[in-house]
Amino acid sequence: MPTGASRTEKLGIVPVTLKEAKVRINRIHRRHRAPQGGFFAVGVAWCGEIVGIAVVGRPVNRNLDDGWTVEVTRLAVLENQPNACSKLYAACWRVAREMGYRNAVTYTLEEESGVSVKAAGWRCIGKVEGRSWDRTSRPRVDTHPLQAKLRWEAP
Repeated sequence: MPTGASRTEKLGIVPVTLKEAKVRINRIHRRHRAPQGGFFAVGVAWCGEIVGIAVVGRPVNRNLDDGWTVEVTRLAVLENQPNACSKLYAACWRVAREMGYRNAVTYTLEEESGVSVKAAGWRCIGKVEGRSWDRTSRPRVDTHPLQAKLRWEAP
């Protein structure tokens, strides 16, 4: 919470560039670096200070990449910012819908509660087993969690 701020201040959605989003995500995300690209980014501000960022882009799963579906590929919020995540998930879907997209997805780790995604009205549509991207034909170093994830879909 910014110094001298009261709890009555409201969280507000603010525009951010993808470039700015990448810088902020690299600073505050717990596990990942910022995605390589994206369609758009939104921020959430409290008392004029950006406290969270979300990036929306093409679905990582190529089977979902139908031209009508987007994915919240990264969301990062500073500690102790109640409701900021759910505000960002809801804003991402509103913007995507206004752009003409019909579906939106995101993922959480299986051990995460998903309370922010639920609060934004998204629903869990299934479990996705974790796996490595490393292949003999295309070696990679895994820098992401390999455990199962839950897929969420916007309302």
